[in-house]
This record gives sequence, C-alpha cells and structure tokens, in this order.
Amino acid sequence: MPDLREMLADGRVHVLDGAMGTMLYARGVFVNVCYDELNLSHPRLVADVHEQYIRAGAELIGTNTFGANPVKLASYGLEGRAAEINERAATLARSTAAKRAVVLGAMGPLGVRVEPLGPTSLDEARALFRVQVEGLVAGGVEGFALETFSDLSEMEQAFRAIREVSDLPVLAQVTVGDDGLTSYGTSADQAGALAQAWGVDAVGLNCSVGPAVILDGLERMVEGTTLPLVAQPNAGLPRAVGDRKMYLAGPEYMAQYARRLIRAGARFVGGCCGTTPEHVRQIRESVIALQPRTPAVRVTRPVASPAAGTAPTPLENRSRLGRKLTTADWITSVQIRPPRGWEASSLVEDCRRLAHAGVDAVSLYEDRGASRLGVMAAARLVLQRCAIEPIVHYTCQSRTLLDMISDLLGAASGDVRNLLVLSGDPPPGGPYREYASVIDVDSIGLINVISGLNAGIDPSGNDIGTPTEFVVGVALNQGARDTAREAGRLFWKADAGAHYAVTQPVFDAEQLFAFLDGVEGVDLPILAGIWPLTSARQAEYLQNEVPGVYVPASVTDRMREAEALGPEAALEEGLALAREVVSAVSGRVRGLHVVAPGGRLEPALSLLHSARPG
Repeated sequence: MPDLREMLADGRVHVLDGAMGTMLYARGVFVNVCYDELNLSHPRLVADVHEQYIRAGAELIGTNTFGANPVKLASYGLEGRAAEINERAATLARSTAAKRAVVLGAMGPLGVRVEPLGPTSLDEARALFRVQVEGLVAGGVEGFALETFSDLSEMEQAFRAIREVSDLPVLAQVTVGDDGLTSYGTSADQAGALAQAWGVDAVGLNCSVGPAVILDGLERMVEGTTLPLVAQPNAGLPRAVGDRKMYLAGPEYMAQYARRLIRAGARFVGGCCGTTPEHVRQIRESVIALQPRTPAVRVTRPVASPAAGTAPTPLENRSRLGRKLTTADWITSVQIRPPRGWEASSLVEDCRRLAHAGVDAVSLYEDRGASRLGVMAAARLVLQRCAIEPIVHYTCQSRTLLDMISDLLGAASGDVRNLLVLSGDPPPGGPYREYASVIDVDSIGLINVISGLNAGIDPSGNDIGTPTEFVVGVALNQGARDTAREAGRLFWKADAGAHYAVTQPVFDAEQLFAFLDGVEGVDLPILAGIWPLTSARQAEYLQNEVPGVYVPASVTDRMREAEALGPEAALEEGLALAREVVSAVSGRVRGLHVVAPGGRLEPALSLLHSARPG
C-alpha cells in the first residue's frame, strides 16, 4: 500500500471513505451519545465501520475524531480525555486498516467562534487543536484531514497546531453553502489560495451540500490553487423528516457525480453525511472506469464484528415461523388489521378461521392513522386465544428509539416473537393535527438494535438479562425507482440481522425476478406479497396512490373489463390474476404473504387453498 505522500504525487485518483456518524446512527447508537467516545467504550462498532469502508474500496479512512477536541468533548464532561480518545481512535483505525488503507486523523471545527468574531483567541484555538493532534500522532496516523471548516482563520490554527507537532501531509477541506461561499463569505477559489499559502498538501470541499454544489465549488477552486483537490459531498441535500435529516441521493447518483468531480480535477473523492459503504463502492467503480488500474479487494458481503453478549437462541427454537425459515417448508401468512376500538372478538374469530385453514401466521398490520387496537396488544391477544402465531408489523416512524426498545422488551415479555420491521411513512395524522412525526432510526438501525437484544445487550452495551428471541422480517420493494438503493438497503438489512423479507404486492413476476437477479450477497428467504384485487377501483388506487406498489396497466385493464360484468366477475378476475402471479413466483420464493383485501378473509383463503404446493 503506497503512503500518503506517494498518493499525493502519483497523479492518480484515490478513494476516501464516507460518513462515520451516519453508519453509527444506522446501527442504533443514540443521537445524544458522544460518537468520539465510542472509540473507548465500543471499539468493535467503530472498527466495523472502518472495515466496511475498506472492503468497499476506500484507500484512505478517517479516524472517528471529527468532534474529539476539548471544546466539543466538554459538553459530555470528557475534555480531560481528549488526547486519550484521539490516540485510541488512531490506534483502532490503524489496526483495522492493517496497511490496506491510509489512516487520516480527522479534525473538525472547535464549535466556538474565534477572534475577531468570538471570545476564543487564535492562540487558544491552536492550543486546543494541539491536544487533539498530539493524541492522533501518538496513535500513529499517517496524515490529517481538516474537515468542514467555514472559518478560514480557525482552519489555519488547526493546520499550525499540526505543524507544531508533525510534518505529516494535511488535506484541508472547507464547507460551502448553495451560493458557493462559506458562512463567513469566503469563496472556494479564495479558500484554495489561502490553504496553499499556508502550506497544506491538498485542499477541497466537503459536507453541507450535495454533489452538484460541490462540483461547482471545485470548478472554482481550480482557479485559486495548484494543489491536489479533494471532494467529499453529502449524499444530496438532507430532507427534514420530523427531527431527523434524511439524505436521499443514492449510490448511483453519487457515482455519477464522482465521475464529474474527477473530470473537474478531483484527486481524492469520497463522501460525507448520509453516505455509506455502498456509495463508496460505486464511487470506487467510477474511479476504476476513468482510471484503469488494479482495483482494491472487494467482497459482496462485509463481515460484521461479533457482538458482545450472550449467544442468541437458535432461530429454529424461537418460534414456529423461525423453525420453518430454517427448513425448506412453504410458509403462508395473511395480513389483516386490528379492529377499531378495543373490542377484539372479530379479530379472534378471524384468527381462529385462519388457524383452522392451516395458515402459518397472521400478519397484524399497523394502522396508526386511526383509533385501532395496537398491534402489540393484538398480538398478545392472538397468542392467548388462538392457535396461530402473529407477525407484528412494527414501524420506526413517529417513535423514539427509547420508545421502540420499551415496546420490544414488552413484546418479549408477552412471548411475541415474530416481527416485520419497517421504517414507515409519516402518518396522515387523522384528526390529531398536533401529532409530531419523528424518526430516530430507520428499519436498518432498529434491526441492529434487535440483534443486540437477541444477544442480551441494549444499544449502549448494557446487559438486559435473558436475551430476546425475535424473528425479524423486513420489507422488499421490488418496484423501487432506485433499484440500486433498494438492493443496497436490503443488503444492509440482511447484514444487520434480518431473517426473512416480504415483497411489496407482486403484480408483475418478471419485475420481481429482475430485482432478485440484481441483488448479490443477500441470502434471505423471500415471502411474496400477494394482493387479490376485488375491483377496478382498487387496482387504480394501488396503481396511482400507493408508493412502492407497481400495478401494470394490463392488470388494471383486465379488472375494468371484468367489473363491467359485475362485482363477482371482478372478484374472480382478481383471484385469477393472483393465482397467475403465485404460479409464476412459487419457484423463486419460500412462501406467500397474502393481504386480506378490506379485511375480507375469503379471497385470501381461496387463493391459499388453490396455491398449496404439491
């Protein structure tokens, strides 16, 4: 592996890693945790993120120390451990890299204004940065990455602190807004000229905005410097979803802009907030395409670090569904909603009918836009009164992580074992307009949390006593517009610990096959979602108003033609369409997840009766 000075001089393009915080957040780390301190308390978690990026093709990785300066650590009472945290982060990154990647000491702004705009003097700022630098040097970093600076005076003090301790190469990156200027009014070309005058080794832009603005800024920066250029954009502009910022630019889009950044002169390309190893992998592919050379070693599926805690209960011993997932048995479930209000006799009656018909599980769909019995309570009721297992649809939307952990522990105490974990969409709110929508973690993050609970530990690494025994299902949207992103998310769901996947309702078998053929490294049992249509109006609704569900025009046309002959003809045509799909997909899936349309069991049971394998 060449060292950083060789990379700076060789004229080639090199790949940086992506976001550290995004990956830790996705693995269930609380948002109020000091991410820099995780180097001490949860080193395996941090090391695993480094490993994922290296396996994705990153040639340079940054230490988990963006905020590990005494000022920012003071808010956690950790200012006295700044040097220790930085040294440990560097040692951890070096050990993980094992000479496969160059380790950069990551340093961000102090988080306070420096003179003349604030009370912190330039000398004080330099001294504070020096504490961090000394720790990183002691840990063995091979260079430094100054990241996300807006105040060039502050960045200069960070650079001077490095030079007081070390002559290692420095990559300096500023952050700009949509107007191409830092929040202090400095343009990209001015920043490049100033950084070159100080003596940094490379200069560039990162964070704050998506790749389009970074590209514009980089094209301007070329005019102010002859140094190698660095570009690490966010995964697009963040979209506010409640209290969380969601980054929506997929890996393909980032790779497209990586090619443009390289053509504009970027020599070091990676990602910032919202980016993942999949983004880096596709950026790496762009680098290979534009610059033929021996690619780094790649694997399709990363190897997760072993979790602390107790060995999880074998899947086959957790539930009947878990047992079937470990065999070649055909699996059937029917999806219904809990009733409005609290009176549940109709739910019990329906579940008993399903059990009598030989259905393996009743899938309880969560409808939080109406006053319905909660799915966890409904599941416990089914376990008490019916001879069928429930599968609980559980959405992350509008729940804090602590709420979710509390719900899951309550479910475990009531012997609820089978889950279908969903990120969820913001609820319509119904009559409750003051209802606040939040999302602490999405489905991937929650699956990581559940995997920990199944090993007897909570997200902070605390022992919860007896491990939970959840069987975790996830959603698969075979009709997603960004199939690469959906495939990547399915990969991460499997990596987090999912046990099976349920597709969106399938109305086009070939579309499902195309998606499955394009997914590598994921070996999850697939249950095909099946929705027996009952009317042309229902087909039109699914076709036009339900995100993620693809209904071909030919299906809607057939339903219209049948409905012209009457409602019974429409129902029969809907079942015929469903049978055709089941016949087509049965050789590629492990079972069926059938929607009871409008809560009517007859179409679902009729379909399952005619679709029994063998």
